[in-house]
Amino acid sequence: MNSGFKTQNSELRTQNPGPLLAIHSLNVAYGDVQVLWDVSLEVRRGEMLALIGANGAGKSTLLATISGLLRPRSGKIVFDGREIAGAAADAIVRAGIAHVPQGRRLFAGLTVKQNLMLGAYTRRDGEQEKDLVWVFETFPRLKERQLQLAGTMSGGEQQMCAIGRALMSRPKLLLIDEPSLGLAPVVVDDLLDVLRKIHDQGTTVLMVEQDIQTALEEADRGYVLETGHITLTGPAAELLANQDIKKAYLGV
Repeated sequence: MNSGFKTQNSELRTQNPGPLLAIHSLNVAYGDVQVLWDVSLEVRRGEMLALIGANGAGKSTLLATISGLLRPRSGKIVFDGREIAGAAADAIVRAGIAHVPQGRRLFAGLTVKQNLMLGAYTRRDGEQEKDLVWVFETFPRLKERQLQLAGTMSGGEQQMCAIGRALMSRPKLLLIDEPSLGLAPVVVDDLLDVLRKIHDQGTTVLMVEQDIQTALEEADRGYVLETGHITLTGPAAELLANQDIKKAYLGV
């Protein structure tokens, strides 16, 4: 990534040694239907963390709550030393969290470039164009199609655009929900290469993924979420070797 982005995130690792994100006893509901029950987890600075579980376990709900799209019933979300539970979504973006939602959610009637620039709407540093150049270097296809309407691109291209839009906010923490959903394996491999590069250059990543094998092969650590409860956590390699996980999710 451009040197300014890399330096900004690398310095964060030494300024505050605590976890970048800490969630304590989080309860979230849609109306009367509770989805998350006393969820606690932490994301350490500089790591890639996988949140895994079956469809409907509450993974996307957790990301939406972290990013301010949902308000929790109770519990704490502390990001970079600040309580953010219940804060407005734009304030959370300014604090340093970017969310790539499931299904991309691009503005289909805007061009690729317009979608990317919307990712930088909270910034006032004057370096947005420099970061746009980096995004185009990272995703050359987006540079080729920068004037194309986002809604006319393939699913893989739209996922690239959604990730690029998130990176335009210069996040300290990137939340990405089901990056492989509906995409061909070769496209998934390309996207994972980019996520590794982003992570290696200093951005902390929290990835939700139903493809358990892929998620745990990429991550440093993982949490298992089942019907709204955290049931297991540990190093990714240990989770991948866990017999219960193999039986429940990998069919082994």
